[in-house]
Amino acid sequence: MSASSSNAVNDKTPNMHRLYISIGSNIEPARHIRLAVAALHEYYGKLDISSVYESEAVGFEGDNFLNLVVGYDTEQAVEDANRCLHEIEDRYGRERTGPRFSARTIDLDLLLYDDLILQQDKLVLPREEILQNAFVLWPLAEIAPELLHPVEQIPMAALWELFDKEKQQLWPIDFSWE
Repeated sequence: MSASSSNAVNDKTPNMHRLYISIGSNIEPARHIRLAVAALHEYYGKLDISSVYESEAVGFEGDNFLNLVVGYDTEQAVEDANRCLHEIEDRYGRERTGPRFSARTIDLDLLLYDDLILQQDKLVLPREEILQNAFVLWPLAEIAPELLHPVEQIPMAALWELFDKEKQQLWPIDFSWE
């Protein structure tokens, strides 16, 4: 699927915002990835979708995760967009009472909201995991290679080029959307 950059001049209406979110699951991951993408499509319409990647669990011992990044446009304010992601997670059984690093049915994390830099309660943008985790940066660089990181001011593709690929194992998989 195609990608677009929030750093480029585009034909979006002034009230539209470009969001990128990461999606991950290691409990019935193929099923939950399909459900989450379908829900996002239902809410937002056209989605730019990266390849699906498999990675080892980071921060705890557990089953491997499936991960991808999705980009889309919305008129929602940042808080409303984040709340919508939490509602989708809740709909598909996301458990929030366990440890931060644990198995999950679905994890939807707002990575970028245009080029907004924000620290508000638990919402931090750009999300720090962009620079820390291969399973976030590689799929983001795939669908938005020229997009500048709002803080670093370096394109995502260049950040991926510089990333230490030895510290986290990640590989693309063939994924059936049916």
